[in-house]
Amino acid sequence: MQTEVFSELFPLLSTANPQTLEWLFNVAIEHEYPVGRAVLMEDAWGNAVYFVVSGWVKVRRTSGDDSVAIAILGKGDFFGEMAILDESPRSTDVIALSPVKLLSISRERFIQILFKDPQLHHRMLQLMVRRLRQINQRLQIRSSPPAVKLAHTLVNLGESYGQESPQGKEIFNIPFKDLAEVTEIGVEEATKIMEKLHEKGWITIDRVNNIIYLVNFKQLMNLAGKV
Repeated sequence: MQTEVFSELFPLLSTANPQTLEWLFNVAIEHEYPVGRAVLMEDAWGNAVYFVVSGWVKVRRTSGDDSVAIAILGKGDFFGEMAILDESPRSTDVIALSPVKLLSISRERFIQILFKDPQLHHRMLQLMVRRLRQINQRLQIRSSPPAVKLAHTLVNLGESYGQESPQGKEIFNIPFKDLAEVTEIGVEEATKIMEKLHEKGWITIDRVNNIIYLVNFKQLMNLAGKV
C-alpha cells in the first residue's frame, strides 16, 4: 500500500503531512482475522490504534458471559484511540463480522506522531467529535419507533461505509441480532422491519454475497428523519 492510498483510505489521515504518512506507513503492523475472531480483547485496549483496511467489525460491551454489540465499523475507520489517551480499562472487545484486514500502530508511536503533526491531532479531534454527535443523535431518537431507529442505523452505515453500486449503496449483510443490539431494539422487531423494507423495495439482501443494498436511500433517510 502506497502512502497516497494510505491517506485516501483513512479519513483520519487525510490532512497528515507526507512525512507523517511515511512514518506511520513504516511502523504500522498488518493483521488479518477470519469471521468471528476476536480482534481486540478487553484487556488489550490502550496498547495501539487500529485502522480497518477492509472488512467489518463490531464493538461489543461485555459483562461476564454476556455481550451486546454497541457499534459497527467498516473500511476506513479506526478504533482504540480513546483508550490510548485516557489509559482506563475497557469492558469492551472487537469481533470480526467478516474477514478483516487491519493496521495497528502502537500507543507510544501514535502519541509521538500526534505531538509532531498538529494537523493529524486536530483531525482526530474532529472525528471524535463527530462520533459524539452520532451518539447524541442516537440518544435523541431513543424513544422513536423501532423502524425509525433501524432506518437511522442503516443510513449511518451507508453514509459512513457504503460503496456505490448500480443496485444502491452496498453495506455488509450485518446479522440482524447485531443490527438490533446497535439500534437498541428487539431481534424480532429488527427482523420484521428488515423484511418490510425488503418488501417495499427500499433494501435488497444478497445472502449469497453477504451484501445489503440500500436501494432507496432517500426513503430510508426520510424514515430516519435525516432530511
